[in-house]
Amino acid sequence: MAGVPAAAFEWAAGAGAGRFRLAGALSLETAAAVLARGSSAFAGERAVSLDLSGVTHADSAGLSVLLTWVGRARREGRTLAFTAIPDAIVRIARLCAVESMLTAAGA
Repeated sequence: MAGVPAAAFEWAAGAGAGRFRLAGALSLETAAAVLARGSSAFAGERAVSLDLSGVTHADSAGLSVLLTWVGRARREGRTLAFTAIPDAIVRIARLCAVESMLTAAGA
């Protein structure tokens, strides 16, 4: 989406180990940076909880980031839980028949 700056996201450690919060855009323009930042932040954590309530814009690239983290978590034996998944991502995930992958990320 035009007008969304590449640095339009904010990453913060949440209260407690393995807790993180993402705010701003989770989109094509930010996907690579968000993916790298999250992957780095999750390293060494056995259980991760990511609060997405601050996400203001999301698209299919954002869904791709979340699904990439889900796959890595499964391969590495890590639990991963998303809270407050943006409606746009839920709709795209449902359309693509991958919604269950987001809700069962910790399984």
